[in-house]
Amino acid sequence: MNFENVEQQIFKTEAHLILLDVNLPYENGYEICSKIRLKSKVPIIFVTSKNQSMDELNGILRGGDDYIEKPYHVPILLARIQTLLNRVYSDKATESILTYKGITLDLLRSEIKYENQETELTKTELKTLYYLFKHTDQIIARMDLIDYLWDHEIYADDNSLSVIITRIREKLKEIGVENIIETKRGQGYKL
Repeated sequence: MNFENVEQQIFKTEAHLILLDVNLPYENGYEICSKIRLKSKVPIIFVTSKNQSMDELNGILRGGDDYIEKPYHVPILLARIQTLLNRVYSDKATESILTYKGITLDLLRSEIKYENQETELTKTELKTLYYLFKHTDQIIARMDLIDYLWDHEIYADDNSLSVIITRIREKLKEIGVENIIETKRGQGYKL
């Protein structure tokens, strides 16, 4: 992500939550938060090294839902994220855990589980599986997946996606799941 027009980049994604720093190039996190709030109620947590009470107050007054100081403890951050997601999305069935054919994708822990086996995922692997889980029984065009994963970045290409899918298949095989991601020749992938 480049740091120009951050709010426009956020609106293009399907973000369920935003972690936002105050100190960013071009404009600060407070300004970005204010712009997001004009169009969206997506939860925003400030995660920043600015630790004065006025900084926290400014973040909340600009529309932030929570304010966490760096350095932070990951379990605390994850718990606060989960609490906020549960509160905001409880009636919309948006979950941090997705399940398909007995396979569980845990978004907050970045893990995939099947029966008694589990394995960790990289950020890109997690994002790929999330997209596939949200579009089960549909053929996802390779270019759609590339655009979702890398948002038109120059370095991303068809080969990058192939490598990610191969790594995901290997991790799935490690936990006892095979042939769940189908390759539809000339079309894309299907879960």
